[in-house]
Amino acid sequence: MEAAANPVEKRILLAVDQSGSSREASREAIQRAVDEHASLIVLSVIESHNLHLPGGLRRRVDQERDRLESGALVIVRAAREQGVQATFLVWEGDPAEAILEASRAEQADVIVLGSRSRTNLRRLVLGSVSSQVAKLATCEVVVVPA
Repeated sequence: MEAAANPVEKRILLAVDQSGSSREASREAIQRAVDEHASLIVLSVIESHNLHLPGGLRRRVDQERDRLESGALVIVRAAREQGVQATFLVWEGDPAEAILEASRAEQADVIVLGSRSRTNLRRLVLGSVSSQVAKLATCEVVVVPA
């Protein structure tokens, strides 16, 4: 009987917005994936309601998607260089809702995300994305301070 290949036992979802808080969270997620022989899914979310710039909404969403994809590819390459199976996704919508839905759709065992200081009025009123995800997730959540 042939021995089965060592399957990936854990799936880590790394939620990044390509801000300063994403760097530390990325390092943490990659290291966890290495240590736990887990796969890594890098998720970025386009907040289309925040794209009120000239040039039309579609053009702005496409530009934001390109920016997020480029940043995600850097993280995926870094993970692969360390032997981690990695891929990325770009979703549109509310960040907390998209992270939670992606974690369910991708059957993530862990969500890793960074936290930012609360300087934005929306975050002060509605709560941070990281606190919403931590409160509502059905899996382990690791919030990495920036």
